[in-house]
Parts: sequence; C-alpha cells; structure tokens
Amino acid sequence: MSRYRPPTIPGSKYITPEGARRLQEELDQLWHEERPRVTQAVSEAAAQGDRSENAEYTYGKRRLHEIDRRVRFLRKRLEGMTVVDPAALLGRRDATRVFFGAWVQVDCAGTLRWYRIVGPDEFDMAEDYISMDSPLGRSLMGKRLDDEVAVDLPGGAATLTVTAIGYGIKPPECS
Repeated sequence: MSRYRPPTIPGSKYITPEGARRLQEELDQLWHEERPRVTQAVSEAAAQGDRSENAEYTYGKRRLHEIDRRVRFLRKRLEGMTVVDPAALLGRRDATRVFFGAWVQVDCAGTLRWYRIVGPDEFDMAEDYISMDSPLGRSLMGKRLDDEVAVDLPGGAATLTVTAIGYGIKPPECS
C-alpha cells in the first residue's frame, strides 16, 4: 500500500467581508497572543533541564508546530482570496437569482430552512452557512424563486424548492 495521497483540490477563492475579518482575527490571535504565550511556556519548560522526559516541553513544541502550520495556511489562504460583498453588488446583479453570499430559503418536503451561500473557508452549519462548493451550494447557484432543485445529499437524494432569496443581513425570520 502506497503512502501517496492525491493533492486536494483547493476550494473557491471567494469570501465575504465577515469571513475575511474572522480569518484575519484568528490569524492575529494566533500570531500575537497564542504563539508568544506558548513560546514562553516552552522556554520555561526547557529551562527545567532534561527535555527528553519533560512533557510540558514536548507538548509545547507540538502546539507551536500546530500554531505555525495554521498561521502559514491562513496567511497563504488570505493572500489569494477575493473578498466579495454581496450587499454592494446587489444593484449590479439580479436579486431574484441565487449568487454568492445570498440567503436562500428552501422548502424540503414542507420544511422551510434558510441557508447562506459562502466560501469554503467560512461555512458553518451552526450558522446555516453552506459552502458554494458543496453539492447543495452548487445546485442552488443561479436558481430563481420557485425553481426546483434535485440534489444528492449525504442522507439521500432530495428535491428542494427555492422559496425566498435575500442579500445583506440575516433575514429576521431565519433562526
């Protein structure tokens, strides 16, 4: 058995202003707060002597590697991102169609649910954000009100109907 893993396909390079701000805040927090604190703890653990049996030193170094890996990823990812403000583009695009950043209400067998189409770096099911690269996100892009969408979801195939589209802030009835 080979150790070869095919390279992962990078996600779309689009992000909302809120998502970009959240990633930048994570980068700043890791670089300016967490990393100096962990570096200080590793330095103190190293001063205690024998590093081979020093768990604080070992785990601190491991945490530093994790932080550095995440910082490299965030810097590289933020560098290549295109920040798209859906509310600012509203006048230049058809508000009756689903585009990046839209809040979309879908009807699935009588159950209404709101989703927001976002980039792959900011999706969060707790917030009802779905990635534009996901099967549901790809199938909703470009649809209009009352369009039916057939999509293969992890739970099986489903037919959804687009019942509302909104841009900008989260719709008040979305909870």
